[in-house]
Amino acid sequence: MSSLFGTALRVTIFGQSHAPAIGMCMDGFPAGFAPDFDALNAFLARRAPGKSLYATARSEKDLPEFLCGFSGGKTCGAPITAILRNTDVRENDYVNLNDVPRPSHADWTAYEKYGESADRSGGGHFSGRLTAPLCVAGGLCLQWLNVQGISVGAHIQSIGGVSDASFDPLAPVFPHVAPLTVLDSAAGERMAAEIENAKADGDSVGGSIECAVTGLPVGLGEPMFDGMESRLAKILFGIPAVKGVEFGSGFACAAMRGSEHNDAFYYDEDGAVRTRTNHAGGILGGITTAMPLIFRVAVKPTPSIAKPQESVHFSGGGASLTINGRHDPCIVPRAVPVVEAAAAIAVLDALLEAKKWN
Repeated sequence: MSSLFGTALRVTIFGQSHAPAIGMCMDGFPAGFAPDFDALNAFLARRAPGKSLYATARSEKDLPEFLCGFSGGKTCGAPITAILRNTDVRENDYVNLNDVPRPSHADWTAYEKYGESADRSGGGHFSGRLTAPLCVAGGLCLQWLNVQGISVGAHIQSIGGVSDASFDPLAPVFPHVAPLTVLDSAAGERMAAEIENAKADGDSVGGSIECAVTGLPVGLGEPMFDGMESRLAKILFGIPAVKGVEFGSGFACAAMRGSEHNDAFYYDEDGAVRTRTNHAGGILGGITTAMPLIFRVAVKPTPSIAKPQESVHFSGGGASLTINGRHDPCIVPRAVPVVEAAAAIAVLDALLEAKKWN
């Protein structure tokens, strides 16, 4: 399996959903940085299960145990390794999946690739549980970036057929963090109803997340295949349930004329080149422009639903599957900090590679 991301900053994610622990190792993080561990734990709590009516009832504290990488409360240059214990595990909930794959899960492909050795309990290594250590790594990166004047923030763009307002592409204002992190509280209330209706039907619902990065310098990203879109897309598609990524105006640009889509250049009061609009999403030719970096991800509905579903037996023949266990009726609310974490890792990796920081 390829569970490693980055070049100058190398992040490895390890573990399985129902293993004794999951974790991360991050090599290349700058030495001499003293993180705010209380702030890190608060960030992890945004993703943690069992914290709201919209999340799985699985209850994990998700308090990281750092095994190495620190000395005197500061990073020391050694790889930072942390684990999170899995304490609320119910393997019996998944017994019926040993011979029947869940539709839209990786159960079938994992079996075809790894055979009987594949861990199917809770999704094994393919579980969204693995986003917890990703948030440990990303949470540290977010704090380091903030010191450099670089901010990363995201909000729920949509859930089902309900849409939130969008970021101002020239000057995004990050929302207050809540169970449903939105710009428009009225949209948040309608989203909550959308989730509750799906849950009541024994079903689930998907949505999208918009993220912005501000304070970036000009020049991050390496053409052709290591541009900022490519770097971000690689780590974002590593998040289970992400099915699409777009930057700036994204797919909407296909319906626009060049005169509509082009971002006109001008000099601001400080003599810096800026653009009047930001359809490019802060990236041209794979290279950051210093305008806000704006992207959106599409998140599929939770595949584990209470409704009976058609499937097959690994051993042959058709099957009717009823999924037990504890699952989110909507993954989107808990995925917001995961998207922020992923973006922070990709941005810090690019900064360190380009040696562009204060």
